[in-house]
Amino acid sequence: MPHPHDTLDVWSVEGRFQHLVYSPKGHIEGVLIDTDGVPTQFVFDRHDECAAPAFAGLQAGQALVIEGIEQDPSPKGETEHTVYRFERLASVDGKAPRQVAASERIDGTVVRFNYARHGQANGVVLDTGDFVHTKPDGLARLALKVGDKVRAEGRSQPLATGQGRVVEAVRVNGQALQDVDGS
Repeated sequence: MPHPHDTLDVWSVEGRFQHLVYSPKGHIEGVLIDTDGVPTQFVFDRHDECAAPAFAGLQAGQALVIEGIEQDPSPKGETEHTVYRFERLASVDGKAPRQVAASERIDGTVVRFNYARHGQANGVVLDTGDFVHTKPDGLARLALKVGDKVRAEGRSQPLATGQGRVVEAVRVNGQALQDVDGS
């Protein structure tokens, strides 16, 4: 006999974008849309780094179609509106949503280093506001310094601040970066 949660219904919901929903730490954890006067919330999976960028630059009132799975009632109490787990943004103003570039090139000058949680430099921030992630071993091989010109290539997405992009560098100044640690 199948378990009741073995199949999940994915709903396609039409509405107007209202605003982003923030986590207590300032991250984007979902969106609120208006579906014919009724607020509807979509929450992103904690590990889905591609969900929030899909909503970057949207303006309140834009027509959206979002697919999601209706959440079970919360043990923390009754909700004020329907909540769905976000699956995908199907359309914006009747058109396919803008896709994050599979590979993009970013040019700029190094203004500072960025540091991983453990304190090791893992990339550089450019004068354009963009962050080039190289991982610590990649940065060590590149031997970049403040003031160096950089041309980075790789998958990019908007930074959570909405200004600048982060590029997961696969090539910097023509030099390929190899994953030493396998990640």
